[in-house]
Amino acid sequence: MVAKGKLLRMDNVLIVVEDIEAVKAFFTELGMELEGEATVEGPLVGELIGLKDVRATIAMMRTPDGHFGIELDKYHTPEPIRFGPVDVPVNTLGFCRVMFAVDDIDAVVARLRAHGAEIIGEMQYEDTNRLAYIRGPEGIVVGLSEQL
Repeated sequence: MVAKGKLLRMDNVLIVVEDIEAVKAFFTELGMELEGEATVEGPLVGELIGLKDVRATIAMMRTPDGHFGIELDKYHTPEPIRFGPVDVPVNTLGFCRVMFAVDDIDAVVARLRAHGAEIIGEMQYEDTNRLAYIRGPEGIVVGLSEQL
């Protein structure tokens, strides 16, 4: 007998942003695709997320294989709350980064720099892969992994 209630997959991660257009452009340049965009509002949305008078624009970005998404939310009401500085160090408690596998770190970094991204650091692990951490718009940290 197969147990019910098992985990099937990771579907998406939510990032609340101020400048949704800049963040969409960043993730598009990374290689993600805009799956859809909508405005959500009303009491049902508020009940789901525990806020009142919710009105937000959401954009769903998906990896090219369709297996993983990033949901970008821009809250119009209630006002978004910034908790701490934008450029926090990567040892700050809480969500830190999302990691993507890429075929050419140098090419991806060059494209992302055009959208204001900065390299936090990079390294090569033996002869197996290269890693880089990139800080994008609004302090979003993205990890890149290239298998050698």
